[in-house]
Amino acid sequence: MMKKILFADDDPEIREVVRILLTREGYEVVEAVNGIEAVEKADHTIDLIILDVMMPGCSGVEACGEIRKKSSAPILFLTAKSKDRDKEEGFAAGGDDYLVKPFSSVELKARVNAMLRRYCVYKGKKGTEREVISLPGLEIFADTEEVNKNGERVLLTDIEYRILLLLAENRKKTYTTQDIYEAVWNEPFLFSSNNTVMVHIRNLRKKLEDDPQNPRCIRNVWGKGYRID
Repeated sequence: MMKKILFADDDPEIREVVRILLTREGYEVVEAVNGIEAVEKADHTIDLIILDVMMPGCSGVEACGEIRKKSSAPILFLTAKSKDRDKEEGFAAGGDDYLVKPFSSVELKARVNAMLRRYCVYKGKKGTEREVISLPGLEIFADTEEVNKNGERVLLTDIEYRILLLLAENRKKTYTTQDIYEAVWNEPFLFSSNNTVMVHIRNLRKKLEDDPQNPRCIRNVWGKGYRID
C-alpha cells in the first residue's frame, strides 16, 4: 500500500519541490499551507508528517503539539534553526527528527525513507502473539503498541514507544544513551544524539510517571544510563 505523507509549509514553491520529490519516490503527498491545516489533515491514514517550523499563525512546533493529541505517526521538522534548544523545543512537543535547511534532496529522501521504515516495521508487528508486559501501574500491549497507565490509554509517539519497549523487554539491564539511540534510531551515535535521547526520556516520564522528577519506572543509573527494574 502506498505510504501517505503530510507536508506542511507556507511557501508554495517549497511545497511543490518536496511534493514532486516524494511523489517520485512512490509516496502519496497531502499538502497543508499552514500549521492549522496540518492539524486538521493529520488523521489515522497519515504515515509520516513533515512540518516546517516557521509558519505564520500556528508554528510547526505548535502544530506538532496538537497533532500528538491524536496521532503517533513520526514527525520530521524542517527548520533553519539548528541550535540544541530549538531542537529540544521540537522534541518536547512530540517531534521525532530534525532536518536543517538548506538540505539536499538526497538527504530528505534518506531521512524520510529511514523514518518510514522504522515506523512501518513496528506497525507490521501487530497481530503477532506476544504477552502483555506489566509494570507497576503500566501495561504494554506489544502486539498493538498500546500503553495503559492505571487502565487509561497513554498516547506515545513512535520513538517514545520504542524506547519504552526496549527498556521494558530488557528489565534490569542498563542502557546508555548511545545504546538507546543506536537501537531505536538505527543510526550511528553522534554527540548531539545524547540530548535527543534525554529529551525523549523526559517526555516519556511526563506521560508515565506520577512524579516525573522522582521517576519510579524509568530510572537513572548515574554515570551509566537508564533502566527499568
